[in-house]
Amino acid sequence: MKKYIIYSGILVVGLLLGWLFFGSSSSNEVEHNHNEVGEINQMWTCSMHPQIMLPEAGDCPICGMDLIPAETSAEGLNADEFKLTKNAMALANIQTSVVGNNTNKNSTIKLSGKIAENEDANVVQASYFSGRIERLNIGSTGEEVKQGQLLATIYSPELFAAQQELITASTLKESQPALYKAVRNKLKLWKISENQINQIETSGKVKQNFPIYATVSGTVSEKLVAQGDYVKQGQALLKITNLNTVWAMFDVFENQIELFKKGQDITVTTNAYPNKKLNKKVDFIDPTFNSATRTVKLRVVLNNINREFKTGMFVEGNIENNRSEKEQLLMIPSSAILWTGERSVVYLKTSPNEPIFEMQEITIGKQLGELYEVIDGLKSGDEIVTNGTFTVDASAQLQGKKSMMNKEGGKTMTGHEGHLGMEDTASVDNEDHSNMNKRIKVSNGFQNQLKLVFNDYIKLKDALVNDDVNTVMIESKRLLDNLSKVDMKLLTDKEGHNDWMSLEKEIKAAAISISKGSDIKAQRSHFKNLSLQLTGAIETFGINEKVYSQFCPMADNNNGAYWLSKEEQVLNPYYGDAMLKCGSVKRVIE
Repeated sequence: MKKYIIYSGILVVGLLLGWLFFGSSSSNEVEHNHNEVGEINQMWTCSMHPQIMLPEAGDCPICGMDLIPAETSAEGLNADEFKLTKNAMALANIQTSVVGNNTNKNSTIKLSGKIAENEDANVVQASYFSGRIERLNIGSTGEEVKQGQLLATIYSPELFAAQQELITASTLKESQPALYKAVRNKLKLWKISENQINQIETSGKVKQNFPIYATVSGTVSEKLVAQGDYVKQGQALLKITNLNTVWAMFDVFENQIELFKKGQDITVTTNAYPNKKLNKKVDFIDPTFNSATRTVKLRVVLNNINREFKTGMFVEGNIENNRSEKEQLLMIPSSAILWTGERSVVYLKTSPNEPIFEMQEITIGKQLGELYEVIDGLKSGDEIVTNGTFTVDASAQLQGKKSMMNKEGGKTMTGHEGHLGMEDTASVDNEDHSNMNKRIKVSNGFQNQLKLVFNDYIKLKDALVNDDVNTVMIESKRLLDNLSKVDMKLLTDKEGHNDWMSLEKEIKAAAISISKGSDIKAQRSHFKNLSLQLTGAIETFGINEKVYSQFCPMADNNNGAYWLSKEEQVLNPYYGDAMLKCGSVKRVIE
């Protein structure tokens, strides 16, 4: 019995020692295994292409940049918020600004304009009788003339006959004084001076040529005749301008008109004299509106005794915003705003210390230079993205958050995913199309004609994908040919007529520019506008075919650009082989 007790004691001690020696190592092993799992689960992404997710470090399959560790947690973020890495922020040069920081300080409105002649000081030097210019003493425009200076001499048959009448009438002035007086008055109507008339009468000789003298001093701004020309009575010979004063003519845009008034203070500067500022007042605001440029003219009179200002010289005008502090507008730069249909959006930085963003719809008002008034959607103190906005928008789209073209959020298939062999599993969510052009019901005949234009567009797009300049030119000309065959009479709706006229004009202009381009870069630049306008046409009228609208955030110097395709697969026409798969499907047009 004692023997069994000893064996049992030895067994218990052995188990205790085994636990002490191996229990902790097993625990360490479990912890080590958990770390290994954590390392295995670490994903790697590209700072410029955040949709790339690979299990190992390496190079981005699109741009070749080094992959960086991907963020593995989004804890604490709201449903519409998303986060970017600091490396992505730096590489994409994403910058933010606080709304309202400079609203009151930067209240100066800038206007651009040119120096023009003072029309009030313009004089047209005309001939008072018809004849041939025997000698013209003005060689070129820009010459200075003094009042009374000889400008030209003219041979006039009418004056020749009138002089003969004077000589004859002078012999009869005692018997027929009325006739004599009438002949003299006739010569005076031709601006022949009293001395000249007396000289003719005294000498009894007819003068062959008569002089034309300058009636004012100034600068010859326009030469309207040449030596040897025949001129009629009253015909203009020269235009003489007094440049002692000139006009600075500024363009004021339609939405700025209410900000200006006559007598308002304005500071004028020129590129020629950047350090010289002239404090003047608004002299005149043109009451007529230029419908072509959507502007009115604002005029300032400048002293030009020293001839510092030359006509055609560029000038800049600065007018202080005279709104009170309560009236100050909330302004943001145009680079912060993304437009799509009727929506305008910006990206809010929701955390002061972390690169966390959220899309925000806004309502904009007047444009003042490069700034836009914000009527609704932002408040003073909000921090928004002002540079790299398209990059942030692309990241939101790829993370399934609300974005410019995806109002409700949700993942979309990207061309980069196709590049990684995931085309079959990627999907395109059908986003809210309320921001798209209103569909107008049209005949099948019109849709078929528009479809021919679209087919030519696809061939043009494929040529850009292949970097084929010559084929791009050929297909653009075919597109123009089919565009000219689209019969607008098939549109019975007045709204449809107006929409098509506007779209057709823009499509034609872009296609012509592409057809004339011999450089692939220039062709791709015009292709962006062609795609935009044709998208509008297909959205408005339809072509009875599914069309994919695709987008590359890196095209057009990171401003982003869209194009159309018949397939989900992304083949980038803006980069070709350089970044063939760069892009994503933004929406499907049915």
